Amino acid sequence: MKRLRIKNLKTVAALTLLLSSCTKILDEKPRAIYTPDYFKTEKGVYGGLTGMYAHLRWIFGNAYFYNSCMTGTDEATWGASGGGSGFQTHDLSGTQLITPQASDASNIWYNAFPNINTANGVIENATAVGISEALIAEARFFRAFDYFMLVQTFGGVPLDLGSGELAFNISTLRTSKRNTVPEVYTKVIFPDLVKAVNDLPATGRVVGGVTKTVASLYLSKAYLTYGWWLQNPNNIPTYPATSRTDPDGHDAQWYFQKAYDVATQAIANPGPFRLQDTYYDVNLGSNDRNSEILLYADHTETSELYNGSSLSYAGGGDADNFASWMLTWNYTSITSSKTNWSSPSTVNSVQREAVQSLGRPWVRMAPPHEVFNKTFADKTNDSRYDGTFTTAYRGNWPRAGVTNEFLYNANNLQVRPGDAILTFLDQDPGTPIDYSNSVYKSSVGVGVLPGRADYVVGPSGISRLVYPGLWKLGPYRTDNGTGLGQPNAASTRPFNIAKFSELYFVAAEAAVKGATTQAGKTARDLINVIRARAGKWRWSNQGNVAKVVDNSAAMIAATPAAIDMNYILAERSREYYGEGYRWYDLVRTQSWKEVAATYTICGPNVGDHTPAKYTRKIENYHFLRPIPQGQLDNMDMPAADKAAYQNPGYL
Repeated sequence: MKRLRIKNLKTVAALTLLLSSCTKILDEKPRAIYTPDYFKTEKGVYGGLTGMYAHLRWIFGNAYFYNSCMTGTDEATWGASGGGSGFQTHDLSGTQLITPQASDASNIWYNAFPNINTANGVIENATAVGISEALIAEARFFRAFDYFMLVQTFGGVPLDLGSGELAFNISTLRTSKRNTVPEVYTKVIFPDLVKAVNDLPATGRVVGGVTKTVASLYLSKAYLTYGWWLQNPNNIPTYPATSRTDPDGHDAQWYFQKAYDVATQAIANPGPFRLQDTYYDVNLGSNDRNSEILLYADHTETSELYNGSSLSYAGGGDADNFASWMLTWNYTSITSSKTNWSSPSTVNSVQREAVQSLGRPWVRMAPPHEVFNKTFADKTNDSRYDGTFTTAYRGNWPRAGVTNEFLYNANNLQVRPGDAILTFLDQDPGTPIDYSNSVYKSSVGVGVLPGRADYVVGPSGISRLVYPGLWKLGPYRTDNGTGLGQPNAASTRPFNIAKFSELYFVAAEAAVKGATTQAGKTARDLINVIRARAGKWRWSNQGNVAKVVDNSAAMIAATPAAIDMNYILAERSREYYGEGYRWYDLVRTQSWKEVAATYTICGPNVGDHTPAKYTRKIENYHFLRPIPQGQLDNMDMPAADKAAYQNPGYL
């Protein structure tokens, strides 16, 4: 089977599907507009379904939406090139405020509602044109998926887009009314996902197509999230204002149990999905679209049409997959010398290259120190640190046409292609690192240790300018040849959205919240499946060598006897660091203030290696993002009604 290939247009255009049962490829042609008549044809229904997959590319992998999901949490703060921009705004550690005009979460609003309307059109018309329930279930999944993203981000949102609740809208009406959170869950998210679980196949109709398993994951996550919302342990306000009661008469505990039951059922009946043998394999570029990945926004290096972006240069917008640039620092500024440092002739020894350990640097986001000394404290047994970050930057100058057999690096010692030019150390060494660079000019203010040919940075010296890169999201291409490839293009890898492993976390969290557990599937049992896998190594990214080690027993032994929410959240960050989950995790559990109110990092300038502590001013109203100003501007409503439409705190 070939994989699913999709393309979207910035306008709300229809996409005509040409489906061949032998190729299992989704192909599209642009169409000017969706109409009711279009959905009354088999071709139109297939076209609508194809557009639903395509719309994922405009959300996931978009760096600005990614910013809203991570910056301001314990996973990321603003980087040296992100000061004075939306990245610093979302950090909430300065004077800049998130506003309706300046909120990167707006991306989900602008892209979800057109797709919801497409889903409404498909669901209304598919049966009449003889489309199977399994295909209609794909539309139901995406409608629920988008509403679930919206309700977590903004609170209650409109179910009526102009022609009635959950109806395909063709009206020019320019008014809107928001439904409450319980209405969004009980009228669309739960029924659509229950139906999708029942009607979707175990194996997708195309590679990358939605399945019973991914619908089960989102149903269990929705149950879990709504249970937290009903419980509201820290009295976070909701909007539109409504009582924390369920229209169907269930309490929070009922929903936690449902979350556990659905997740464990999916684990027991995985279809073609399974955990990868090692954490390294989950995110390895050459292993993309593996059995652990349930949903992704697809891209390809073989066609700009199906990639949704240029294969040679991207400006950073639209459907470009450029989230990975944000946590990539400017390693190309590292210099070595062609000659002895007594009379240097400098060259950039680590060139920008389209490989997973490097990629394009934008330096807009940076990981705080707590990521390294707290989240990933165990760098020996747990492979997830090494499988998340690039911590050794290796010489690749021959690929840029520099013919020197060796260069002079730290301590005037020689380095050869493939050697480490700069290493981020796992721990601060007993011998203090010399960051003065009085002799060996690295140009980015990194340090040296006696006897080492590589420059070094200790965990306490990580700054907004210089930090380990995000290996797991780095580019992977097969067309680099003997050169540097196309490092200025957006990533042609799929952006992973949902993984089979998360079913274990959802079930474990529900168990911590009081769900009755099955034998062998307590919270600790479930988390230990993930931790045991994390203890298995087959490769060391830092050493760039095979490393076949099984630390599973040590990982399991280190798991606390009693699992609590703090531990679940820490494990989630170790597993999914940098993948865009974090803001939603902290908002769901109402732990954002507790976990991310303070952080430590060094400054944004060359040579800054003095840690400073920062405080974020996280208010209760920040637990919802503002309704985008563009939405308010386009509504034909009195000013008072527009003000009432906006989430409190953002007026």
